[in-house]
Amino acid sequence: MFDQKENRELISLFEKLRVTDVRDGMDWMGYHHYGSVHHSIRPLFRPRLSTIGIARTTRYVPYEGPVPALPPEEYTKWVKMYYAEICYDPWNADIQPGDFVCIDIAGVDVGLLGSNNTLDCKKKGCVGFVTNGGGIRDTDECVIQGINVWSKFISHGMDQARIRYIDKDIPIAIGGVAIYPGDIIVADGDGVIAVPRKIARGVAKYAWQEASADKKARKQFYIDLGMELDETV
Repeated sequence: MFDQKENRELISLFEKLRVTDVRDGMDWMGYHHYGSVHHSIRPLFRPRLSTIGIARTTRYVPYEGPVPALPPEEYTKWVKMYYAEICYDPWNADIQPGDFVCIDIAGVDVGLLGSNNTLDCKKKGCVGFVTNGGGIRDTDECVIQGINVWSKFISHGMDQARIRYIDKDIPIAIGGVAIYPGDIIVADGDGVIAVPRKIARGVAKYAWQEASADKKARKQFYIDLGMELDETV
């Protein structure tokens, strides 16, 4: 969808920046009230460094039913139909290295993501996921596998009879923020921020201005306190 060379360039501009640095950069560009995904959307585990990628968007809505009353053997057949015709994931096949998958799942408590399909996405180059619902299950395995996920809560249930696929590569809303395909997504232990692609270079410039000043000041405190210097300074 977007030029991969430009994607890599934009990602590199934000490399090693924290969400808070990017928030500062957004403020410097006049976007004080835009970009910060609601704080209720949290990481599955605290990543050591920020995760940075290009937004690949998709949208699901609640499944309206009805759920057929079937014996287990017939239900298994119905589930195969459900995944083929109602709740499928064509966005998965489009993933490019550096993509950050953003899923508007309408707040539904459903485990769209799990230990299996997230590995498939990771193999294709996906760096992380953010959803506005549950969206994630099999979390012990996902943590072991290093799957970077930011979601509102953890879910137990599978997809069937819970959600319906609607579209991909469209504007979506997660945590009060409009996310467009190609936006820059930065996420860490503090949460998630979406940077509109059209202002990404300006945001990165001023984010680094503030981050560099912060590192310089903190480094001096480290020295004054006799603390061993680390990669953050």
